[in-house]
Amino acid sequence: MSHSILDILRTALVHYGYWAVAVALLVENAGAPVPGETVLLLASFLAYAEHELQLGWIIAVGTIAATLGDNLGFALGYYGGRPLMNRYQSVFRIQRRTLERGEGLFERFGAVTVFFARFIFGMRIIAGPLAGVLRMPWRKFLAFNFLGAIVWVTAISGVGYLFGEHWERLQRGVKRLDLGVAIVVLVVAAFLWWRSRREN
Repeated sequence: MSHSILDILRTALVHYGYWAVAVALLVENAGAPVPGETVLLLASFLAYAEHELQLGWIIAVGTIAATLGDNLGFALGYYGGRPLMNRYQSVFRIQRRTLERGEGLFERFGAVTVFFARFIFGMRIIAGPLAGVLRMPWRKFLAFNFLGAIVWVTAISGVGYLFGEHWERLQRGVKRLDLGVAIVVLVVAAFLWWRSRREN
């Protein structure tokens, strides 16, 4: 209990730096349910609190990785088609209504959907592959994909950086939570031990 989850994530980001940000966003935007947004928030959070990373580089690396990831997802969807999308849905347990919602948005708004999909929960990981399956013109996809990546990465990084001043407070809160959990576990264990002794 001596190390909180935030400590573990912070250590990983400090150790791998921008590579951790790049891999997380690349994989997430390619279509895998990886918490890229959380990694991005924490990285920019640490840029303020500990100066291990720099906000400008986080935004640059994040934008490039998100753009490349979406293009990879687009290629997988384009060449794999609907059969690959069905397997993808099964493997990652993507709900059918999420795909139907995505198809409806693409049908209604076209390439602009790629831009706004980054800000919609559940849509970010399927936007690239779905655009490929639906045979969206690649140049249109690339333009809205890149613009969306810039705005999304900058917005999320900005939020993480602005709240960086509360890092110590958050860290203390998590440590207190760890201590509280430890006390509850000890109390429950003591009660179970007492009850077993009483029954014997």
